[in-house]
Amino acid sequence: MRKPPFASPTAGSRLRLRLVALAAWFAVAAAASAAEPMVEPDIRTDDVDRFYALYAATDGKPDAAQLDEYLAQGTDSLKQFAQLRRVTGERIAAQMAADPVMYRDARECMKLLPRVKRRVAASLRTLGELYPRSKFPPVAIVVGRGKPVGITNPAGVTIGLEALCAADFMNPDPEDRFVRVIAHEYAHIQQPAAAQDLEPGDPRASVLGMSLTEGGAEFVAELIAGGVANPGLAVRVRGRERDVGEAFLREQDDRDFSRWMFNYRKGSDEPYDQGYWVGYRISRAYYERAADKRAALARILEMPDAKAFLRESGWVPGE
Repeated sequence: MRKPPFASPTAGSRLRLRLVALAAWFAVAAAASAAEPMVEPDIRTDDVDRFYALYAATDGKPDAAQLDEYLAQGTDSLKQFAQLRRVTGERIAAQMAADPVMYRDARECMKLLPRVKRRVAASLRTLGELYPRSKFPPVAIVVGRGKPVGITNPAGVTIGLEALCAADFMNPDPEDRFVRVIAHEYAHIQQPAAAQDLEPGDPRASVLGMSLTEGGAEFVAELIAGGVANPGLAVRVRGRERDVGEAFLREQDDRDFSRWMFNYRKGSDEPYDQGYWVGYRISRAYYERAADKRAALARILEMPDAKAFLRESGWVPGE
């Protein structure tokens, strides 16, 4: 019997239509993917170049007025860094007089930046694949007063070249140090909790919450860049892991977290930033237990409920 002009297609023709549609969809997706640029972080070094031009012109001894001019003519990142961390020409000059080697060595660290940029780009591509909601603001490398190593806010990451170059207590390999610290800071860019910039005593802050924020960023650095930003932390708690973990659980709700983080003292062999280490171990335990790794990474970054996360991680002191 002859089919009417508008008869329904057979199963075979329906399959062919689906295959054609699917092939067309893949072609469009491939074209869109090819057109989409790869994640290439904008690592800005203008302020470093200007600083070391001044350094060379003054035989390594710029005065406070010249350094104030360096700050005034700087990028928005440098100006914000100076404002938030009380960096002034006078303070830079004082640090340069006290530790001239720091600034001399930092000029050598500049040579690492091309390789650092390539490795950071690869790490951020991995982050974008694993966490599609990732944001990639610029990284600015600047020169300051010897501290801090860096700051992070929604506008981007700012790294103090001289401070990070001198921070060999974190990692003796300077290239790894730069790559993994930047990866850690990019994790903070994705964390709603980090964007709040909570201070000790804030009712929203606790030892547990702050440790999971910082430790989660350490885990993300390991996941996307091959290692944590500060492997020295594990060395300093070696043999005391259970004691540290039990103390952490006892104090997890404390609002004063100064015993657990931001307490490094130069020249001291005492453990420091132990909250980073415990938070990293909890985050890693959660990730390893999770069947859906992408969902686990999103939970680590977004951390809607720190208490529930701790319970679900399965972590216990000593692990």
